This record gives sequence, structure tokens and C-alpha cells, in this order.
Amino acid sequence: MSDAITRDPYSSLRHDGYRRYLVGNLLSNIGRQGLSVAVAWQIYKWTNSATALGLVGLVSVLPLIAFVLPAGVLADRFDRRKILIRTSTASSILSVALVLLSVYHTALPNAAPLRLANDLLRTIALQFERHVDPAQLHFDNPALPLIFLILFLQAFVRVLGNPARAALVPLLVSPAAVSNAVTWSSSSFELSTVIGPAIGGLLVASTGYTSVYVLDVVFSLTLAILLLGVRVHRDPAPTTGPAPDALAGLRFIWRHQSILAAITLDLFAVLLGGAVALLPIYADQILHVGPAGLGWLRTAPALGAITMAFLVTHLRPAQRPGVVMLWTVAGFGATMIVFSLSTSIWLSLFALYLSGVCDNFSVVVRHTLVQMKTPDNLRGRVSAVNQLFIGSSNEISELRAGLAAALFGPVLAATTGGIGTILVVACVALGLPALRTVPPLPTLQPEKD
Repeated sequence: MSDAITRDPYSSLRHDGYRRYLVGNLLSNIGRQGLSVAVAWQIYKWTNSATALGLVGLVSVLPLIAFVLPAGVLADRFDRRKILIRTSTASSILSVALVLLSVYHTALPNAAPLRLANDLLRTIALQFERHVDPAQLHFDNPALPLIFLILFLQAFVRVLGNPARAALVPLLVSPAAVSNAVTWSSSSFELSTVIGPAIGGLLVASTGYTSVYVLDVVFSLTLAILLLGVRVHRDPAPTTGPAPDALAGLRFIWRHQSILAAITLDLFAVLLGGAVALLPIYADQILHVGPAGLGWLRTAPALGAITMAFLVTHLRPAQRPGVVMLWTVAGFGATMIVFSLSTSIWLSLFALYLSGVCDNFSVVVRHTLVQMKTPDNLRGRVSAVNQLFIGSSNEISELRAGLAAALFGPVLAATTGGIGTILVVACVALGLPALRTVPPLPTLQPEKD
């Protein structure tokens, strides 16, 4: 790999197929991020329940645990581009269902199955929110169980498509530009987490939930349409022969300790330190900033992440990226402690901004290790395992944070999570030392499977 290529911050953007993917993926993620803000605020305002926010994470993680490894096999056996087109289209159809529920929820009959589902949700909430007056919890909207059902189905569709989404990137650029493409993909995701929550919060405050769900419909379809004209640099995975081994990706990660360390570090840092589920509570009860403020709270980490992404793209590669990753994840935990104790919107936004600065570097290192060190015939399955651990940590983190807030209050739930993150860094640094010896990211090469 020539020095000129490794230092070209726009090498991957010179490939038309990757540009189309990047734009479509950015819009798709903006729609999904906006939707997540809108649906969390809608559920919270309908129920006044922290447990309900935690259950959003539960319905999202169940399909991930059950189906992500088979989804990795699909990504390594079939055309990744077609998988992504079909799952994006299916996601947009489910968002149409959210639009209909948002518009017609008052006309929905309170049928017996929906009443039973709401009674079950209320019973679960009362197990955790014993310090709350039961009369303050509202599980009487017949549309509520249907929203949870749609979120479950959307999570299932995303699980099927995400390994193909990640493993498609190296096929859209030349081998020399893969590291740069991974960085731009991570940066575009962070950009979506700036724009999406901000748009979602502002639209909810000004026009209501429906417009946010319509936006997600349009943007999901846009990704599918843009991918129709994309050609890959190398042939897609073959569809003939024996089915790939679903556990091969897990064994590959276990054999390569640097990848295992990066995934483990991100897994437990997000699991313990993540506070996304608590943001509606902070926006409503602690900071008193409403849905628009919630959008900015969701946006602040991504603004920090974009700052770091710009630096990573344009500066010389870190000589010891694993060591820097350990320090930045520890910094993430520290910033979450500051956020948890803050009662000022400006200090809270600054703490969340710094959390994004710290988090982005670890994301880039992890994604680059997975994509650069994995041979193409295993990328779908390795990406699936990566998604299983990191994706489940996001969703279980929401469940953990929501239930901990219901039991102990949001401040203690967030503070202990930040402390736990710092302890995880110490354990990984001592227990998996291979991360500390990772060379500069552009020099990585695929390992033998």
C-alpha cells in the first residue's frame, strides 16, 4: 500500500459505488435515529414509565440474539447488495405501519388482546417502579403493544441486513481504500446521529410523531434505490456449495486476540456506560428541556464523534491505536459520570459531546480491525458476531439503564454505569494485552481464517 494512498483522506470517495452507498446509508441512518427519538418520547409520554423505555431495548435485542449469526451466513452466501435492498424496503414498510398507528391510534378499538398486552406491560413496570404511585403509570393506549410489535419486527429486519451492510463496504472500493472507507462509514454514522435526533426532536415538538415516521419511510427507500445502480469491485459471495459454518466468525475472533479485545472493550463500555434510555427522563424531569432538548441531548455525542472522525481522517494514523482506544474508553466513562451528576443543560451537552469524542475513536479502531483483518469469505459472519456483541450491548444497555432508573433513579443508574466502564478498561488492558500492540490501522492485512 503506497504512502500516498494511505494519506489520501478521500480515497474511498473516488469510487462511485461507495459514494452511492455512503449517501444512502447516511440518509437511512438519519431516518432511523430520528425514529428512535420520536418513538422513545411517544412511549414515555404515553406511559410515564422508565421501565417502558427499558423494554424498547428488550424488544430490539431479542431478534439480534436469535438471528444475527444466521444473518452473517446469509451475508457470506448471497449477494450482500440485494440483501440490503430488500431489508431496507421491508423497514420502510414497517415505518408506514408506525405512520398509520400515529395517525389513527385514537380510533383503534381496545380489543381484548391489546388490553391483555397492556396489563402485562403494566405488571412488569410495577415490579420495578415500586417507588412510583401506580396511578402515575399509564398503560391504557391500545396502540402501545402494537408499537412494541413493530419495533420488534424492525429490529428483526435490521438484524438480517446489518451483517451485509457492514461486509459490503470492502467490495465497493479498492483494497487500498478499505481502511479509509471504514473511517468514512463510521463518520457518516456519527453524522446521522447528529442530524437524526435533532430533526426528530424538532419535528416531534413542532409537528408531532407522524412526520418523523414518514421521514424514515422515505430515507429507507432512498438507500434501496441508490443501491440498485451499485456494482461491486469483486464478485459477490457464491450461492452454491455447502452452507457456511455459522460459528466460523466466532472462532476467528477468538483466535485473534486484538479483535476480541476491541469488541470486548466496546461491549462492556456501552453495556455499562450507555445512557440513551435515560435521556427522555433527563430531558423531562432533571433538565426540563422537552422533546427538542431531548433531540439535542441525543445529538451532542455525535457532534463530538464527528470532531474525532475528522481528526482521525486527516491526521497521521495513531502509532499505537489500541493504547489510545483504552484511554478514550476510560474518558467515555468519566464523561458519563459528569453527565449523570449535571443539572445544567450546557454542562450536560458538553459532557455528552466529550463522550462522543472518546467513543468515536474506539468505534473506528474496532470496525477497522474487523474489516481489515478478516478475509472476505468470513466478513459477513465476523460482522454478525461483532453486531451481536456490540448491538446487543446497545439494546441491553437501554434495558439495564431503564430498569436501574426504575429501581434506583436515573442519576444513580447513570453514575454507576460510568464507573463500571472505567473498571472494564482496566480489566481489558490487563487481561487482553494484544490490543496494546496493534500497529497503525492502515497497515493491517487480512489474517488467515
